[in-house]
Amino acid sequence: MTRYLEENERIKRDYATYLRHAKGQDDSTIDKAQAAIRRFEESTKFKSFKKFHRQQAADFKDYLAKQKNTKTGKPLGFSTVDATLRLVKNFFHWLVSRPGYKRVLTYPDVDYFNNNRKAARVAHTERDIPYPSMEQAAHAFQAMPFETEFQKRDKALFAFFMLTGARDGAVATLKLKHVNIELGHVFQDAREVKTKGAKTIHSQFLPIDPTYRDCFTAYFNYLREVKLFGPEDALFPKARVAVVKGKGFANTGLARTGYTNGSKLNTIIRGAFAAVQMPQYTPHAFRKTLTHYGDKICPNREAFKAWSMNMGHENVATTINSYLPVTTERQMQILRDMGR
Repeated sequence: MTRYLEENERIKRDYATYLRHAKGQDDSTIDKAQAAIRRFEESTKFKSFKKFHRQQAADFKDYLAKQKNTKTGKPLGFSTVDATLRLVKNFFHWLVSRPGYKRVLTYPDVDYFNNNRKAARVAHTERDIPYPSMEQAAHAFQAMPFETEFQKRDKALFAFFMLTGARDGAVATLKLKHVNIELGHVFQDAREVKTKGAKTIHSQFLPIDPTYRDCFTAYFNYLREVKLFGPEDALFPKARVAVVKGKGFANTGLARTGYTNGSKLNTIIRGAFAAVQMPQYTPHAFRKTLTHYGDKICPNREAFKAWSMNMGHENVATTINSYLPVTTERQMQILRDMGR
């Protein structure tokens, strides 16, 4: 069966160029758009976009409803379906004005990719994301060994996430030069660090249990004084792989280069919680943990504003809406308590 159509591939490349240079989108965002478009092609058995009919859009919704998540084997989630439809609709909206497509495509045709209102509402409903308490995080952290250099790295990584609330993608690309260990300052320079939205962020170590800072400091000094790492070396490096006689390829210590994304870092943190029979929380869940903690200890609005800025948010409302949502039940309880 045909797995691609040359004329479709050409226009998809043009669209990728448009997204990159006209819309300023990064590679990961473009990859998502391309994956969604390919899903649409699969639903039509790779018909030419020039043979588009609005029924294809309607059929695509039915196609998505029957698809399964490759990891879980369950039907695609509401948010996945909604995002896929939106990405494909954006592509056809752009395609309407392209030469050779105007006679087969109209803007009303493109509207057939709209999700139904009920499904769209469910897709955008806020969900209560689980997160560890400060006590749970401390328990998982204390159980982590700190003997081998990989154990030192992993435990220091846990400590660093707690100290800063930084995102895993940014942490994966940090170098030693970005950390002032004496001042407890982290410079997430967007020119070199993969921050969200390419935003440069200044972070100060948060005022939490000092054992986290002690652990990270010991690791940082180990890199500088024992491993002789320099400013340009990765803060949390990957393993150096080499051929070992009688063993084949094996990890022979820490390399000086870091990871390209936060996937491995996620695995390390999830493993730390799994080791103490807890839910496998991700580094991103720490942001909610720390926001709730900051909400308790910040003495005034200015202090919480500083806490919010440390999380990389320009607006306090972003921090509150993302990590301190008030459920309907909690809303009722708060007002009942105020009435008493």
